[in-house]
Amino acid sequence: MDLASIRPGLLTTREEMKEVFGGGPQGGIIPSNTTSNILIYVDHDSGKKYGYEDGWLEEEDELGPVFEYTGQGTRGEQTFLGQKGSGNKAVLYHADAGRSLRVFMAAGRVPGSKSAAKQQRYIGEFELDSNQPYTVREANDEKGERRRIIVFRLRPAGEYERVAKDVIARAAETEAHPVAANVAASRMMEPKLVEPKRQRASESRRAAQPSLIADLRQSELRDQYLDELAKQQHDVFAYQIKIAGTTTILKTDLYDATEHELYSVRGESSREEVRMAIGQLKDYARHISPRGPKLVVLLPEKPQDDLLNLLHTERIDAVFRDGAGYTRSVAN
Repeated sequence: MDLASIRPGLLTTREEMKEVFGGGPQGGIIPSNTTSNILIYVDHDSGKKYGYEDGWLEEEDELGPVFEYTGQGTRGEQTFLGQKGSGNKAVLYHADAGRSLRVFMAAGRVPGSKSAAKQQRYIGEFELDSNQPYTVREANDEKGERRRIIVFRLRPAGEYERVAKDVIARAAETEAHPVAANVAASRMMEPKLVEPKRQRASESRRAAQPSLIADLRQSELRDQYLDELAKQQHDVFAYQIKIAGTTTILKTDLYDATEHELYSVRGESSREEVRMAIGQLKDYARHISPRGPKLVVLLPEKPQDDLLNLLHTERIDAVFRDGAGYTRSVAN
């Protein structure tokens, strides 16, 4: 078997793929040491006990379909720590390393085999979504303990197979569950990060890792303000929201239960970010209980007066960093 014969829908085995791509026989994320590929294996049966729900999102956007895949780590918090060429970090930086993501789905036992080996159905070649490479959620592990997991958002990079049984089930009803607020990327990444090199426009689809500087700035602001609220002994968390009739899972930034305030945290004080915050707050506020939370945008610096006026028109307060403290601009 050679690479040309590996087409979406092919039934194969881990051993056969090891011969073609290299890498090891076990694990969900297997970087090859002989080819420019990372093999990703999905197994619904084993994944359920770790709180994983991997597969195609039913909804598509202007860029096409998305395949969600839960990262590596069966106990404790999942992180991007460790060696760059392995595990979750290997997937995050696959574009920089010039590697392709090859996804396989477990498809029952190998016919006639006496071992526990499973067939693997090849789904296709993928790359991380350049706009939102991953999201962080909460799920129960096999012992029922709550933990944070990394869910990668994969986009097809060529031919792919998308069948109904691989699509994540729709939520029967809308549910909003409190989860830990401190899921910042800064606490999941390595302590020292450098700004990623700027990509040319022709490389935009390949720039699959997140904008780490903007992401970290937003995360650090959220963490710092969370600490500030904790000093005031406020009860602060976030909401993870499943939308009825869809496979979408949303997550708020901060919810201050003490003051009944819902926050959108942005990494910049630009018009684009303020507009995004308004839409996000209006969307999420419908699902918060009790209803009618005060809406607040948390920004790294004071925005233009016109943007403050925009927020106030929508009855949204603005909180922004002001030296060593924070200033609140109240909507009348």
